[in-house]
Amino acid sequence: MTDNYIPDSVEMPRMPTPPAVMLPDDSCDTHCHVFGPYADFPLHLRSTYAPPDAPATRYLSMLDTVGVQRGVLVQPAPYGTDVSAIIDAIARRPAHLRGIGVAAPGTEVQQLMQWRAAGICGLRFIEARDPQGNLFPGSVGFDSIETLAPAMRAAGMHVQMWGPYERYEPWLERVTDLGLPVVIDHMASVVLARGVHDPLFQLVCRLLREKRLWIKLSVCRVSAQAPEYADVRPFHDALLQANVNRVLWGSDWPYVRMGERAPDVGRLIELAWDWFGNDATRRQVWVDNPSELYEFGQGAGK
Repeated sequence: MTDNYIPDSVEMPRMPTPPAVMLPDDSCDTHCHVFGPYADFPLHLRSTYAPPDAPATRYLSMLDTVGVQRGVLVQPAPYGTDVSAIIDAIARRPAHLRGIGVAAPGTEVQQLMQWRAAGICGLRFIEARDPQGNLFPGSVGFDSIETLAPAMRAAGMHVQMWGPYERYEPWLERVTDLGLPVVIDHMASVVLARGVHDPLFQLVCRLLREKRLWIKLSVCRVSAQAPEYADVRPFHDALLQANVNRVLWGSDWPYVRMGERAPDVGRLIELAWDWFGNDATRRQVWVDNPSELYEFGQGAGK
């Protein structure tokens, strides 16, 4: 059911402090969200979390503060399939921003092509579910990827997937056989206790080596050891080793559901700078990889 409502209260997102390092030119944060202004872009579904006050102006200020020139905005579930807020944000810096939308299984190719021209270059599919086993409102599940694949192929879009770790196992090889680029959010939500030799994590690494998928490094969504995140370091390094040319970096600002645990994007950049270890890797992950996947330098559309 669509509500089109303005939240009674919103949370102010944590704004960053500048990092102590200077990122390469044309660096990209591949995973953020915009919410609002709610008078212009009301939510379409009741949110399962406190909505943040994170309009395009605040998002762009965040990027400018940390020295990131490019960004990718991912559709939040409470907006359902209405990508107006993302398209509005992209229009402010069309050469530097891209978006990931959400589409119902019956969406026509023409609609996707219109979104593509406005900078929406992929669709997100989510398998996170409530205790009753239902998808969160506004989400489209992994089982809709194959249905939408022909239209996505025609529109030049890629697949972006996010869900609990175990939900990837029956889908990864099946989806990567569709002939579309496939991006996995948040390090596949890896369960750290299962270790880097876990068969599912090794499957992810193999598909990376085979150039059948891309993966986003978002350590704050996986680790329980902020702010050093030491528990996730072996997985982070294993993904880089599997294929440094298919790894992306995303902050996940404005950190919904994290509250006071929300990190400072500037500190996350410093951590990644240290973990990447050398300028070649830093440029590959922050600049070259997103330039290839999101086709920066070609305007908002394809």
